[in-house]
Amino acid sequence: MQNEAELLSQLKFDDSKEFAFKALIKRYKENLYWHIRKIVISHDDADDVLQNTFIKVFKNIDKFNGDSKLYTWMYRIATNESITFLNSKARRNKVSNETLNENALQNLVTDVYFDGDEIQLKLQKAIAQLPRIQQLVFNMRYFDNIKYRDMSVILETSEGALKASYHIAVKKIKIYLIDH
Repeated sequence: MQNEAELLSQLKFDDSKEFAFKALIKRYKENLYWHIRKIVISHDDADDVLQNTFIKVFKNIDKFNGDSKLYTWMYRIATNESITFLNSKARRNKVSNETLNENALQNLVTDVYFDGDEIQLKLQKAIAQLPRIQQLVFNMRYFDNIKYRDMSVILETSEGALKASYHIAVKKIKIYLIDH
């Protein structure tokens, strides 16, 4: 498997760009899909956002300056695309983001792509009660084990603020799980 530097090098040349981009998709699509899925909840929505994410990556790969890891840069694009998608969907349906989230959780129970048990569903409901930034931080840290340093690049905030958000999120989730 190619390393990031080799991929980036190949992405700069027209004769190797398509091959390199296919390799990039193969390498990162599953992780990005699950990151997006935790934000938008619905499988179909996650597929749409993932496709939009890769389109944006393809169009903007020449603007990637190497200040962060390629994966971190793509994670940031996926996060922003997910949030934009949810905001747009809420506006289109004339509902709040909270209502949109509640509806998505209700649909999760019947989603054929969700194979979690009752405990997983309860955890997802607890996470859904959090403010968006706490949801993102909790998911990135708990499920994806992303370092605070990388998260600070993705979410454009300080490591200290992210650590505080994570610990507050954990406390809120514990309280929700005990009470429900």
